[in-house]
Amino acid sequence: MTAIVDTPEEAAALDLEPLLVRRPLETFLDAHELGTGEVEAETVGEGHSNVTYLIRRDGGEWVLRRPPRGPLPPSAHDVLREARLLAAVADADVRTPRVLATCDDPAVIGAPFYVMERVDGHVVTTEIPEALDSEAERRRIGEELIDALAEIHAVDWRARGLEGYGKPTGYLDRQLRRFGGLWDHNKTRDLPTLDKVTAWLAEHKPESGEATIVHGDYRLGNTMLAPEAPARIVSIFDWELATIGDPLADLGYLTATYAEPGDPENTLFALGSVTRQPGFPSRAELIARYEERTGLSMSDVRWYTTLALWKSAVFLEGSYKRRLAGTTEDPFFDLLETGVPEIAEHAWAVAHGE
Repeated sequence: MTAIVDTPEEAAALDLEPLLVRRPLETFLDAHELGTGEVEAETVGEGHSNVTYLIRRDGGEWVLRRPPRGPLPPSAHDVLREARLLAAVADADVRTPRVLATCDDPAVIGAPFYVMERVDGHVVTTEIPEALDSEAERRRIGEELIDALAEIHAVDWRARGLEGYGKPTGYLDRQLRRFGGLWDHNKTRDLPTLDKVTAWLAEHKPESGEATIVHGDYRLGNTMLAPEAPARIVSIFDWELATIGDPLADLGYLTATYAEPGDPENTLFALGSVTRQPGFPSRAELIARYEERTGLSMSDVRWYTTLALWKSAVFLEGSYKRRLAGTTEDPFFDLLETGVPEIAEHAWAVAHGE
């Protein structure tokens, strides 16, 4: 499958659209004074949703984000919305890369995209860099995860011009409606356990507190650590699901994807399996630190963790659907045939305190 071509004519001749078209991209980068000459590009990160490229040309290196190939669910993969939030919090106490240019013209590379600065550091997924590979530094990584999340939730989003970015009330109701509808769009098979989780969430929905920025996909693999000790998160990525809403949704997702020793080897914990190693705080310790940093009540954390698992199952079913349609070659999606049902079963177990 050809992902990068030189010209629009080459793109038009393909059965499957490419992800980058060099010549028009170079013209766009020239207009924004982002280097000169031919673009070299390679995919970066372990994300399985929006596509991230490291692009190089004379004068520097940058990172480009664009949606995956279609068909895409309604309102999903909106990279320009993501860029808007990053620009809004650029000068706030949030650890984000700086957006340098946005493009809403799909004629350039085949889809909207944005370009941001490249940040140096480590994205930890399956291995810990040698400089941070000690029990003390692993504990610090876990603590940094919570401290950086608390910073996001402390931002005055109204002062940052994010009125209208999301509705500050009714967030949980909208999540249940949106992902319920997304399941109808994404589903490739019947999953009765997921249907039971859907009903449980509606029956036990808590009342939200004050609205904050919500990242929507907050986990270790979507952060970058500084190259050397002491461990410090220097950047947070993958804001495509961000909105204004209930901050505990982020904590629920973090704990849902944060593995501890003894956890099952399922698809979702594979996103954060490194945290099984000695030194990393437990999920209970993360929750306690977040409560200390924010002052929010943790009485309904189990509901938010269940919500996160349910949403992940719905969202990943969409990825599995794209794999079945042949619009992606990502081998991770092959795991979702059994992975999505596993997540549904895990969500049901968490909902019932197991």
